[in-house]
Amino acid sequence: MLENIEYTLKQYFGHDAFLMGQREIIQQVLCGHDAFVLMPTGAGKSLVYQFSSLLMPGLTIVISPLIALMQDQVDRLQANGIAATFINSSLSSNERLERERAALNGQLKLLYVAPERLLTLSCLSLLDEVRKRVGLSLLAVDEAHCVSEWGHDFRPEYRLLGHLRDRYPSVPMLALTATATERVRDDILIQLKLQDPYIHIASFNRPNLYYEVRQKHRGSYQELLQLLRSQSDSPIIIYCQSRKGVDELSEALKQDGINVLPYHAGLTSEQRTEHQTRFMRDDVSVLAATVAFGMGIGKPDVRAVIHYDMPKSLEGYYQESGRSGRDGLRAQCIFFYQYGDRTKLEFTIVQKTDEQERRIARQQLQQVVDYAESVVCRRRVLLAYFGEEYQQEDCGNCDNCLRPTAMEDRTIEAQKFVSCVSRTQQRFGMRHIVDILRGANTQKIRDLNHDQLTTYGIGKDLSVDAWMHFGRSLLQQGLLSQTDDGYPVLKLNQLSREILRRQRNVEVPAIPVHQQKTSDTVPSRISALEPEEMGLFHHLRILRKRLADAQSVAPFVVFHDSTLLAMTQQRPQSKEQFAKIPGVGVSKLDAYLTPFTDAIRDYCELHNLAMGLKPEPQKMEAASASRVNGSSPTRLLTLELYKQGRNIREMAKERNLSP
Repeated sequence: MLENIEYTLKQYFGHDAFLMGQREIIQQVLCGHDAFVLMPTGAGKSLVYQFSSLLMPGLTIVISPLIALMQDQVDRLQANGIAATFINSSLSSNERLERERAALNGQLKLLYVAPERLLTLSCLSLLDEVRKRVGLSLLAVDEAHCVSEWGHDFRPEYRLLGHLRDRYPSVPMLALTATATERVRDDILIQLKLQDPYIHIASFNRPNLYYEVRQKHRGSYQELLQLLRSQSDSPIIIYCQSRKGVDELSEALKQDGINVLPYHAGLTSEQRTEHQTRFMRDDVSVLAATVAFGMGIGKPDVRAVIHYDMPKSLEGYYQESGRSGRDGLRAQCIFFYQYGDRTKLEFTIVQKTDEQERRIARQQLQQVVDYAESVVCRRRVLLAYFGEEYQQEDCGNCDNCLRPTAMEDRTIEAQKFVSCVSRTQQRFGMRHIVDILRGANTQKIRDLNHDQLTTYGIGKDLSVDAWMHFGRSLLQQGLLSQTDDGYPVLKLNQLSREILRRQRNVEVPAIPVHQQKTSDTVPSRISALEPEEMGLFHHLRILRKRLADAQSVAPFVVFHDSTLLAMTQQRPQSKEQFAKIPGVGVSKLDAYLTPFTDAIRDYCELHNLAMGLKPEPQKMEAASASRVNGSSPTRLLTLELYKQGRNIREMAKERNLSP
């Protein structure tokens, strides 16, 4: 079964090698074992069950939560020559019956179904009959974090999927997700009743993503506009907290010439479908959305995800920002942060009736604030949230590592702040402490006689924002503590008392200064291309769009940007050369050889570019932080060279590094 595994991978998916972990998981599935797979977006988790289905007799059932996700994956599988389809509410009765007959007659390898439909009596009866006639080979539960109440996107119907294990005990079950804390992982294993599963937890690190937090202020809209204009044809998602925010922002961007559409739950189902389809097919480059958009959306070439408002949790932020750069090429994750956004989210938290839910929501919100105000590597903070330690001191691909924050000695201010917390008996939150320091004339201060304290008004020289920034810096450094049971109250700790006794000096990050930031501080998306090559790349994108429109599919169904990038650099002309391009399988070789090689030849002859070049590892590495079918550390290139039998000197020469 595994003898020609690499040949099958190239034949159907166009890849020469598996990404880290894929082969081992596939082997476990083929041996009939249950498995739990946690891989970040872009690491190739979908390929695990898609590829496994090709090597197993019978039908693979894929449980997927969204119609759009089903359509997207089925389009791509069919383009690769794989017999796959879906059954959902978008079909007519005749279409559904036709697809059910295909499943019963053994004409399909994969069938996508939503959990609500799968658990109906009629669908379970269909699966029973399929098992009798052609066999059920695998039950794949995609977006498995929806099983858990502790996850960021819980769906009650997912919790019933454990019944499948009781009904089909001998059919292997595969649970897959891109994001889950340890608590969520344990809940998934219990709820789905996985039997002694093989567990694969990949690194959450995605080296191709650049993380940046910008202070949000009056000029932020112009910053956003500048950023969008600097990437005029690149797919970009902008997240806002509310429907109103989405509508107002998308209308303003339209007035300023940006090709944008809104997406939120306030639109009709038809409008949402139309807007999503137009974005997926590159008819519009920018989508302004609430979190109603995104889960399972497989658009690989999103070059930036921008949070214009504060996300509710770090897990949600990781999931949403992770929708950029799924093709492994460089992409940006930018968060416009202002502490005032917290108030809006806290209002929604107060509406929750369950005290435990409120407490968890406040903790999650505080983690977002800590991330935004951190002066250490953004990647380190994100990975730590998922229990993963980032080994490097400097990731070289976030704002804090590229532009370290200046530190200022603020020992005197720290003494004032901590003294005020002490003199109010450690019973109040940060805003009240700041009001006392600034000498505010509030009813609360007068009622509590806090205008009689010696610390009253001793901090008038700093603004409210400056004191709040300073107080949060003390919390981040552990120089103060804060309760998390309901209303956050400041508390002294051992380090606080050292400050009071003048035994500790305090340095905090300088107060951020509003400034226009240009995109040249951010990694270029295809930095390895010369100007003439960039022209060819866009020439091929135009051809891809035309071919995709003729087939009514998204352009990435034809080829990913990473495949076009390889074509741009190698400029194949023969069938043999074209077949070696990553992402070109047998079906796509037959379908697209002539139009793409003709387009390459026409452009190269017009611009005097050489054709039929061999791949250049250094250039490919600079253009992408990964192999073309997913993201992985650049050290994997060294590993591949080692596996080829190269010695240290040869590897160093090929990678342009010193031995």
